[in-house]
Amino acid sequence: QVQLVESGGGSVQAGGSLRLSCVASGWYNFGRTCMGWFRQAPGKEREEVAAIDRYINTRSADSVKGRITISKDNAKRTLYLEMNSLTFEDTGMYYCAAAATPGCGNWNGYIYWGQGTQVTVSS
Repeated sequence: QVQLVESGGGSVQAGGSLRLSCVASGWYNFGRTCMGWFRQAPGKEREEVAAIDRYINTRSADSVKGRITISKDNAKRTLYLEMNSLTFEDTGMYYCAAAATPGCGNWNGYIYWGQGTQVTVSS
């Protein structure tokens, strides 16, 4: 059974940094498919923060461009999200997701989701 377990969230002051991790177990395709980070703030819709495909091509939301880095370690089956210069608007539950395709298409391609890790940024 595939499990995605996020960690690294917490409370941080504005301007601070966090590094989120997502460990995949039971997912033999790790490294071969697209994986992404999503977030959902209270009262808002879930949005994709960043994604990385099999070929290490990445994309990120305009709201975080220049402040985040998505990466993965295939040997450790771990996906990372490095976030810098955090603002209050970055507050939310952050989810890791895995797709079944090598490339990152639309959100319908994500088939596995983690339970999330909370990020709270105080001003």
